[in-house]
Amino acid sequence: MPEKLHIQNTEGQPEKPSFSSKSLALQAQKKILSKMATKSVANMLIDDTSSEIFDELYKVTMEHLKNKKEAHKIMKDLIKVAIKIGILYRNNQFNVEELEIVEKFRKKLNQAAMTIVSFYEVEYTFDKNVLSGLLNECKDLVHELVERHLTARSHARINHVFDHFADVEFLSALYSLEGECRPHLHKICDGINKLLDEKVL
Repeated sequence: MPEKLHIQNTEGQPEKPSFSSKSLALQAQKKILSKMATKSVANMLIDDTSSEIFDELYKVTMEHLKNKKEAHKIMKDLIKVAIKIGILYRNNQFNVEELEIVEKFRKKLNQAAMTIVSFYEVEYTFDKNVLSGLLNECKDLVHELVERHLTARSHARINHVFDHFADVEFLSALYSLEGECRPHLHKICDGINKLLDEKVL
């Protein structure tokens, strides 16, 4: 998948060559990982606890959609987006304004994570609209963060992921007290609690 690569026109300035191995290496890394965003690659870049949460999210997504192919695509898109943002962050590609968005996103994600756990641990507090709203706010921040860096296809992936997980019908099924998703939600919340304790979220 081609990514945006900004190379300045340096015609008439031979002392400043336009070739940048760092920029090309970053592009290549993103390209390779976008083609290899499988579970094995995710395990190299995403910690074990997050990987376990992703596994449970895949199971509840498949349970809800009754469509293995679509569930796999949603999770693949989630992993690709997470990996690309991680690469951009680790390679210091975000400017000052974007780093402020990173902080806003972290706070919003932390709020969403605590809400997910609270709605599970305290019976009858679940509010699908509150949780959906928090997840959609996270989606808007992710779009804003990667606007300068990723292609329209990546933005479509972000929408694909969040439109599923923020869907009120999906959330209602996930939190149903009698539903088959309950054991998976228990494991998801255990993982989120661990990430909160470790200050990852």
